[in-house]
Amino acid sequence: MRITGGKARGIPLKAPKGDATRPATDRLREAIFSSLGPGVESCVVADLFAGTGSYGLEALSRGAHSATFFENDRTALACLRENVKNAQRSLQADPSTARIVTQDVFSLTANQPAFDLIFLDPPYATITNDLGRIFETVIAPMALREARIVVELPGNLSPEIDGWQILRRIGKSGRDKPTALIYQQSPQ
Repeated sequence: MRITGGKARGIPLKAPKGDATRPATDRLREAIFSSLGPGVESCVVADLFAGTGSYGLEALSRGAHSATFFENDRTALACLRENVKNAQRSLQADPSTARIVTQDVFSLTANQPAFDLIFLDPPYATITNDLGRIFETVIAPMALREARIVVELPGNLSPEIDGWQILRRIGKSGRDKPTALIYQQSPQ
């Protein structure tokens, strides 16, 4: 696994052993970032359920202004910290461009919207029951009005979220095929 584009292209990313963390594949990340195009530049990014940090680090490599990584699993945090350090060294970036928050996503509270690009890669087992709640209690308070939300999920799902519209589906449909949906708030 590696950063697939931008200034830190080719930097390897460490992932924890076992199946507790399911890193995004290089192929899916490449497709997502090709779809987002230059719209990543200067974004303030949140990487929820960050794991290895692959989405946020990919965004930084492609010109995002900053990234905040939210993760609370100790094993994933060790890899995340190392991946952030290696990517920042490669990017010659100011340390303030990447911040790690060691807090459970479900306990986050936001006082005002701050992010214009949010990556959400929750454990697949929680998507059916928790995705609506994540959007309502976590994403809505932290997302700027025009924010894009990229959600990785199994290809057989395409959840409708009240107040949000699907802009694009990336990847193949099918039960065991990872795919991504890009959401944006519905026009009022």
